[in-house]
Amino acid sequence: MRSVSAIVLIFTMFLVSCSPKKQILPVHLKGEAQGTYYNMVYYDALQRDLHPQVDSILKAFDRSVSLWVPNSILSRINRNDTGVVLDDNFIGNFKDSQLVSRATEGAFDMTVGPLVEVWGFGFESREKVGKHIVDSLLPLVGYKKIKLVDGKVVKADPRMQIDFNGIAQGYSDDVVGKFFDSLGIHNYLVDIGGEVKAKGQKPDGSSWRVGIEKPAADKDSPRILKAVIALKNMSVATSGSYRKYYVENGMRYSHTIDPKTGYPVQHSLLSVSVLAKNTALADAYATAFMVMGYKKSRAFVESHPGLEAFFIWSAKDKSFKNYATPGFKRLIIEQFN
Repeated sequence: MRSVSAIVLIFTMFLVSCSPKKQILPVHLKGEAQGTYYNMVYYDALQRDLHPQVDSILKAFDRSVSLWVPNSILSRINRNDTGVVLDDNFIGNFKDSQLVSRATEGAFDMTVGPLVEVWGFGFESREKVGKHIVDSLLPLVGYKKIKLVDGKVVKADPRMQIDFNGIAQGYSDDVVGKFFDSLGIHNYLVDIGGEVKAKGQKPDGSSWRVGIEKPAADKDSPRILKAVIALKNMSVATSGSYRKYYVENGMRYSHTIDPKTGYPVQHSLLSVSVLAKNTALADAYATAFMVMGYKKSRAFVESHPGLEAFFIWSAKDKSFKNYATPGFKRLIIEQFN
């Protein structure tokens, strides 16, 4: 269900001051986690290098909810291992996933993986997927068919599979943020795979600057920015389909599967960036909105205080159109054609 997240670029600036007081310089951390990159910066009066601790936290996170770790809690649940013990990361991802699934009436669904897999990542097999295949997989999809009961995952069908790909990167932002908070570090920016959590501000009082990528003309186009936003005590997550799409009757359609129908969505939304206090929820709602499309998603955001969004879609003349909700628009400090 999850589309490939748009790359979010971080803008950091060193503090320059005429004050005789000791400058607090930023500490930068870079590395890999969840099959992608992480890029973090924080201001710490003690100038602590927290690279080893952050790596340890993210490795533990992968051991909980990664599909690519054979013995992760998630992988064992998918194999119906009855001896697995759930941890806080798994339970948190599960509960937040269910929350967004209920709110979006199933547009977000952590059980959609079998359908995404059969359609293929590049849609090369799109014409080969028949109704009988979709119909055979639909019974294995549905957030209402899977529950947590007394610390155990209960499936309506043991063949059901869980995939936290639409929420885990955002959730890991929040986990790292809690770690920084626990050390008294309250001015930081955490970017894991393009999902960004901003806390506090820079020592000079300025907000963090975060760039939103413009949908590419095609999958091989260079990455350029559509907008730059000032972020403080908020999270932004972006989902996009513009590097994975198909063309039909001259229109580009997103590489996104509707969990309820089992088929690719039929709308032209290419990218959506969601603002929320919680990065996990921003991530999951961005994923859901790529299923719902522009009109339904805009109506949803405008009826849910605490959420803001920036939409980019493909028009019939092949141009890109965009709309920012009022709360999102207030944070835009630069916008490009």
